[in-house]
Amino acid sequence: MTPPSSVSHISQGPDAAPSSSSRRTLLRTALTGAALTAGSWAWDLPGASAEPRGREKPRPATPAAALRELEAGNRRWRTHHERHPHESLAVRRETVSGQHPFAVVLGCIDSRVAPELVFDQGLGDLLTVRSAGEVLDEAVLGSVAYGVLELDVPLVVVLGHQSCGAVSAAVHAEQTGERLPAHIQYIADQIRPAIDHSHEGAARIDATVSAQVRRVRSQLAAEPDLAARIREGRLAIVGARYELTDQLVHPVD
Repeated sequence: MTPPSSVSHISQGPDAAPSSSSRRTLLRTALTGAALTAGSWAWDLPGASAEPRGREKPRPATPAAALRELEAGNRRWRTHHERHPHESLAVRRETVSGQHPFAVVLGCIDSRVAPELVFDQGLGDLLTVRSAGEVLDEAVLGSVAYGVLELDVPLVVVLGHQSCGAVSAAVHAEQTGERLPAHIQYIADQIRPAIDHSHEGAARIDATVSAQVRRVRSQLAAEPDLAARIREGRLAIVGARYELTDQLVHPVD
């Protein structure tokens, strides 16, 4: 998804096909309006002010600002001070004309790990992409790239979680040689390279959860278009885990 090269301003007739640059502009207009390291997460930040009637608070525009907003939201969630922001009638009307999410969260499909809840965010705040075990395929990768390249999102979070069933299935399949049903085997095959053989039993599953986050984060960061934005300081791709036991999201280095 390399940005199109500049084109000459040549007059075209009404039936001429739009240039790739024009198509990208139309896509942005129709669907929106408009190197931080993983170890730099600072938790327990103080919460922001009470939720305004509209979206008066500016959208986080930098990787660091986006990360701080997620940190504050998770703190509210795990301390039972959720605000459920950006659900008002004013915001619902506002988001009809476009979306301006400040973070992409690539997480697992697990029903206990809903990004808008664990980060206490609302309508239009997060672009969420979910696949079992955070497995990347072309559709998932394209969805993440869309958020970054078309919506100018400054932060991507790869979010694994404690007791991941997809990781557990992958570890089990490798250990036993058992073939998993239907397309579940595809998921296990994609997670297999991340399996941490330095641990045994439940510890292997837990270590593999973190290893899979690191692997997917590295795969995303290696994508040329995303890597260019990281070099420019316009994007950070970080890894994190959600712990079911205490609802904490913490960095995976």
